[in-house]
Amino acid sequence: MHDLTAFDAAAILIVLAAALGYFNYRVLGLPSTVGLTVMGTLASLMVVAYDKLVPSSTLADQLGTFLADIDFSTTLMEGMLSFLLFAGAMHVNWTHMRKGRWPILIFSTIGVLLSTAIVGFAFQFLTLALGIEIPLIWCLVFGALISPTDPVSVMAVMKRAAMPDTLQATVAGESLFNDGIGVVVFTILIAIATGTEAFTWGFAISHFMQEALGGAALGLTVGWIGYLAMKSIDEYVIEVMISLAVVMGGYSLAMGLHVSGPVAMAVAGLIIGNAGMANAMSEVTRDHVVKFWTLIDEVLNAVLFLLIGLEVIALDFRPAYLAAGAGAILIVLAARMIAVGIPLAAMKRLIDMGPLAFPTLVWGGLRGGISIALALALPISAIRSELLVATYIVVIFAVVVQGGSIGSLIRRMQERYSPELDLDS
Repeated sequence: MHDLTAFDAAAILIVLAAALGYFNYRVLGLPSTVGLTVMGTLASLMVVAYDKLVPSSTLADQLGTFLADIDFSTTLMEGMLSFLLFAGAMHVNWTHMRKGRWPILIFSTIGVLLSTAIVGFAFQFLTLALGIEIPLIWCLVFGALISPTDPVSVMAVMKRAAMPDTLQATVAGESLFNDGIGVVVFTILIAIATGTEAFTWGFAISHFMQEALGGAALGLTVGWIGYLAMKSIDEYVIEVMISLAVVMGGYSLAMGLHVSGPVAMAVAGLIIGNAGMANAMSEVTRDHVVKFWTLIDEVLNAVLFLLIGLEVIALDFRPAYLAAGAGAILIVLAARMIAVGIPLAAMKRLIDMGPLAFPTLVWGGLRGGISIALALALPISAIRSELLVATYIVVIFAVVVQGGSIGSLIRRMQERYSPELDLDS
């Protein structure tokens, strides 16, 4: 296991994703993200159970070593995420998103901050009741990493759910930007928790502005450069390469400049997917660019959700930790209801998004790989184990239960409110 190269690891993951994806398609018939997560989780749990029954077995250690060599946190945050965010943003209609711009702005900023505070305080109360001592600042760190909805999970749901266009663009747009904001808030809180920075409002605000606004400015710059380059030629191979350069070069530059790469990729993807598709590409180029990024999106999605399932091997299965994770599901859902419900009520006169908005935004606000990546990036300690278990349980519930049922929920809501709905608004 220690001699695995990066290519070996990638090959194993692709083969597993293809084999399990085939099995899911032919036998289980679950949505791809749900099926791969479930099968990866069951495989990990079976390995753990086998090791318990056969003390001489080292399967769990070998799988753990393999996953440690992959380094999920770095792989996602510094590799896969740039491609996934750009591919997701390309499919968001700017016109529809512009109609929901105020909800997107408020949900991805005030909503994340409000949810972080609610989850942090409520989670500390829960853990104290269970006899687990976690300082408030670390509970707030947990609130920051679990509050943003995951764009990859949300985009996978959006592909299957029929809902009004403005609402769909709002849900997708919020997920694209609130993860970048959430990462910034997480970075600020983790610096305070580890003692590398003393808390001051000046530090928090300046860091937030640098990361968020700097990321938006960088995304606008690299996206516009890519758009102009594409508009000046008509050669689909080079234009696909330009889109790839925007993603890889832009995200690498964001890390070097210490600005938010996720925000940058969301903005760049919106520019290429809207202005680029409409004005800079011929029909042939548009077809190749869309198919290329759809393929990238589907392959990386499959690998990501398989990894989410497999990473369960890293959990510390103590009863108190599992109870805290189960309680965290209710806390996160309650915080989401408040963080969404209050802004929706306040904005009702400005923009009424209809009866589907609240249940869709709450139940469709899935947590996913980004939350797990941030939890795995926490410094090694007993607190890390506790927060990691809670994060995994919330994410598995979100992907499997919420992700697996959101489509039927929306259909039932549409049947109930069909006279009030306009699917083209």
